[in-house]
Amino acid sequence: MAGINDSTIREALTNVNDPDLGQNIVDLDFISNIDINNNSLTVDLEITGPAHIAAEKIQTDCVNVLKDYAADLKITVNVTEKPFEKKGNGPLDGVKNIIAIASGKGGVGKSAVSSNLAAALSLTGAKVGILDGDIYGPSQPTMFGLNDASLQAIQDENGKNITFPADKYGIKVASMGFIINRDEAAIVRGPMLAGYFSMLFEQVHWGDLDYLIFDLPPGTGDIQLTLTQKIPLTGSVIVTTPQEISVADVRRSIAMFKRVNVDIMGVIENMSYFVPPDMPDKKYYIFGEGGGRKEADEKGINFLGEIPLFMGFRESNDNGMPYVLREDAGHHGEVIKEIAAKMVSETRKKNHGGAEDLDIEL
Repeated sequence: MAGINDSTIREALTNVNDPDLGQNIVDLDFISNIDINNNSLTVDLEITGPAHIAAEKIQTDCVNVLKDYAADLKITVNVTEKPFEKKGNGPLDGVKNIIAIASGKGGVGKSAVSSNLAAALSLTGAKVGILDGDIYGPSQPTMFGLNDASLQAIQDENGKNITFPADKYGIKVASMGFIINRDEAAIVRGPMLAGYFSMLFEQVHWGDLDYLIFDLPPGTGDIQLTLTQKIPLTGSVIVTTPQEISVADVRRSIAMFKRVNVDIMGVIENMSYFVPPDMPDKKYYIFGEGGGRKEADEKGINFLGEIPLFMGFRESNDNGMPYVLREDAGHHGEVIKEIAAKMVSETRKKNHGGAEDLDIEL
């Protein structure tokens, strides 16, 4: 134990880098306490959130490094997330990160990707909600098996109605589909439309959440601009497909988010390729190859990954369970989890203040 003190422990921990932020935990000022007592060493860390994925690696790396400096001591490393300060008592004030999932047009599987990202994030132990703002085709009630659900309202002690989202698989869900039916959606316009949206993000009480996934309506028009301006977004993710025609749609989405000063975390390419079940070594690029990656690279935006086209993904979503929650999700489930992990990494960079503003050429 000779020679072990606060300074030597801090020096040792300069060898532990945060996996997302690219700096060591000492320079990042993550160490909140060091306690050397008799035969034990305890180090308390507070790291930039969301911490659910990074915490385990940082903890393991710290223990391994400290063993070389304090082999005779019982080593304990506690990793927690930096405290989150609520802004007030509003419906969204307990939500730490709001991430919009967008697409330049419909038909690219944006809602299916949204539901699976929400589910993948929940599997990390995070508290997750999903807000389905697609007025013309709300899909989340189907994908979560909540077609007969509605927003739940109770009266508080002052007689005021408080509205809560539905809950499925431990994920909170609120959708335009809970408020209006599909036939009515096609004819809703103007002030009525604004009122429905207002109910979802100004009246629904989400409670404490690590993530709220905002499934935006497809397109880049006034509705999308209004919503992204009204909701305090952490960042956005753009979903596309490989074909060349999607390039223009990605470009429009980029322009929209730049207009409202929302950071773009990355691009996801859905339906990238097809692998026949009886020929797992084959890949067929049915809709073309690499369009999403190419556009992301040209604009200097992160490419978060490719989701293959496969029947199980569609079947599971249609039957009321995000595919990634299935026990047999296998390789395809891992692909979605990896994309979600990259999204978490970008969220931590943004929260730490280390994400650079992108100078994107349109």
